[in-house]
Amino acid sequence: MTITTLLIVLLLAWLLAWFGRRRWSGTLVVIALALFLLVGGGLLPHWLIDQLQADYATRPVPIWAPRNAIVLLTGAQVQSAPDVLEPSLGSYARITETAVLYHDCRRARVICTVLVSGGDPDQFGTPLALVYGNLLQRLGVDAADVQLESASANTWENAKFTQPMLHAMAPVRIWLVTSGYHMHRAMTYFERFGITPVAVRADYIQVLPSWRPDARNFHVMDIALHEYLGLIRTRVYDAMGWNERITRSDPR
Repeated sequence: MTITTLLIVLLLAWLLAWFGRRRWSGTLVVIALALFLLVGGGLLPHWLIDQLQADYATRPVPIWAPRNAIVLLTGAQVQSAPDVLEPSLGSYARITETAVLYHDCRRARVICTVLVSGGDPDQFGTPLALVYGNLLQRLGVDAADVQLESASANTWENAKFTQPMLHAMAPVRIWLVTSGYHMHRAMTYFERFGITPVAVRADYIQVLPSWRPDARNFHVMDIALHEYLGLIRTRVYDAMGWNERITRSDPR
């Protein structure tokens, strides 16, 4: 996304130069160079990603209720071999954190249900919830304690489709597990559906600004932009009346 934007800006600069608008062309080149240095050097992605995840840097100390629901938001999956699907590289931290929470919860001798949310947006033929749920069981999570929400295609639908399931479970406390950078948007959406979970971030992105451009910083920039565009889209949909009416019934 970021590289594409820079290429578009340079293309516009070339077109302006072609039509004799050299001053405008030069301005766009300077802007493109500045963006390249700010992003590649880490200053801009560091600031943007920090705004998303800083509030969730510290994991909460679990205080278990008599009935708990641990909601795992899936990320993506890859086909590593014919008929073999597994979570993508960036998703294992979420699965591990969920398993750690579950085992800590069980040691407290209270009710612990893991709700895995994720459909099949990439059309692999198997929902994310099932792939992630199978791995959780390999990590010692009891199959009887796992429920799957396998219809959602995005974070908004994660919240929408888990809401009635959580209402049926009637947990006293809900724990939401996802990546640090994704938590702000996830919490925003879940709260829109009347769900007030405890945020437990899994992975955390650290960007170290430097004088030398680094390709990893462009990747982080794309992650941050994806999150901000998702939040902006929600506000636009609200303004246009495209988001469905939300029933605010706390599932607890």
